[in-house]
Amino acid sequence: MSQRASDEVRFGIKTTPMRVPYPDILRVWQEADDLPEISDAWLWDHLMPIVGPKDGEVLEGWTLLSALAARTTRLRLGLLVTSNRLRHPALLGKMASTVDVISGGRLVMGLGVGGTHQPPGAGGIAGDNPAAAEYAGYGLDLVPPGEGIARLAETVDVLRGMWTQDVFDFGGRYVTLTGNRNEPKPVQHPGPPILIGGWGTRLLRLVAEQADIWNIPGPPHNTVEHLIERSRVLDAHCAAIGRDPRAITRSVQYVVSYEDPAGDRAAIAELIAAGFTHIVLSLRAPYPVGVARWLVDQIIAPLRRR
Repeated sequence: MSQRASDEVRFGIKTTPMRVPYPDILRVWQEADDLPEISDAWLWDHLMPIVGPKDGEVLEGWTLLSALAARTTRLRLGLLVTSNRLRHPALLGKMASTVDVISGGRLVMGLGVGGTHQPPGAGGIAGDNPAAAEYAGYGLDLVPPGEGIARLAETVDVLRGMWTQDVFDFGGRYVTLTGNRNEPKPVQHPGPPILIGGWGTRLLRLVAEQADIWNIPGPPHNTVEHLIERSRVLDAHCAAIGRDPRAITRSVQYVVSYEDPAGDRAAIAELIAAGFTHIVLSLRAPYPVGVARWLVDQIIAPLRRR
C-alpha cells in the first residue's frame, strides 16, 4: 500500500448495542472522540438480539445516537444502517434533523432496506433474514426485496425534500405528505451525506443514483473477491446513468478480532487494495478498557505506515 493511498483511507468504529450497557458504549465513543485517527463512530438498528440467546439488552439506535451526539464533539456519527422498515420516512427525517442539530452537523445518514422476505439462501440484499423474529415481535411486516428498494428510494426523496424545502409535499406509491414543515433544518446543507448499505444488484442501482457513500460488510460475511465484483456492478450502474463512480465513497465493515492484530492488518490491507477507502472497525463486546487507543496503535497507525 502506498503512502498516498493509506493517507486517503478513513477509519471508523462500530459499537453494536447488543448485550452492552450504555456506559461501556459511551466510554468507547468518548475515547475515540479524543483520537483524530478515528474519524467516525457507528451503531446498528435492531430492537432484539439477532444472534445468540434471544434474551439480553438491546438499546434503540436513534435515541442512543442522540445521547452519544450530545456527549461527543468531533466524531462523525450514524447508524450502520438504519432499517427503513422501522420508522415512517417523515418521522425519520425529523429525527435525523434533530440529531444533526444536536451534534453540530456531524450526522451521516446511514440507510438500508430493512426486513425483507425471500427464499432461504437467496442472494441479494438480505439473503436469509436473521431479524424475522424481531419483526414479528414488534408487529412489523417483512416486504419483498423489490418493494423494500422502492420504499427506500422514496425515503431518500422524502429526506432530501424535508431537509431543503420550507413546505414540502410528496406523493409517492408508499408515502404521501401534504404541507410538511421541518424546522429546524439540519446544520449540514443540503443535508447530511447519505450512506446506503447492501450489495444486491438492484440496490446498487439506487446507490449509484442517490448515495454519497456505499457500505458493505466485509470478511467473514463477504469475501474480498465478492466485494470487488459488487464494486464493479456499482461502477457499471454509474456508467449507465452518467455518474462518476469516484463520487461515491466505498465503505466496508470489518470485525476486529483483538487476538490477532497482524491478521486484521493483513485483511484490512486487502480491502484497501480492493478500493475501499472507508474502513469501519466493528468491535466485539465486551469492549476492553482503552480499546480505541488499541485500535490506533495496533491497526490504524501500522496500516498508515505501510
